Amino acid sequence: MDFSVNKPFLQFRLSEEPVDVMQEMQFLQNPSCGALVTFTGWVRMENEGKQVNSLQYRAYPALAVKEGETLLQEVWESCHPAGISCVHRTGHLQVGDLAVWIGVAAPHRAEAFAACQQVIDQLKQRVPIWKKEFYPGLSSEWIH
Repeated sequence: MDFSVNKPFLQFRLSEEPVDVMQEMQFLQNPSCGALVTFTGWVRMENEGKQVNSLQYRAYPALAVKEGETLLQEVWESCHPAGISCVHRTGHLQVGDLAVWIGVAAPHRAEAFAACQQVIDQLKQRVPIWKKEFYPGLSSEWIH
């Protein structure tokens, strides 16, 4: 395996299966890096004052993956980490399930933190993934 910082490992994918965080971290393992910053988003039991039983994520895979890959490339160009992996779940998820996982490996922590924050901030704005929440005793809603 080539561990060159000039050749980043960038991976964006959608998954209907639970995310294997240890496997994702292994993809990013690199002896040139001193930092691995991760973000884990879980399904929470309340949103905007409503109790949430579960939620559903839907995506248009071809467009979502293309935009996700473009996003990771842009973040790499601005922060220069050695690797970025982002996995977003699709399908029906329960409270407590892992919904999104991001890992950024870099030689130093500052660039890893900056890149991880850029990915999660832009992911929610740019990548076409839609969320529907299910509430007890109420109609389900697609969330903006």
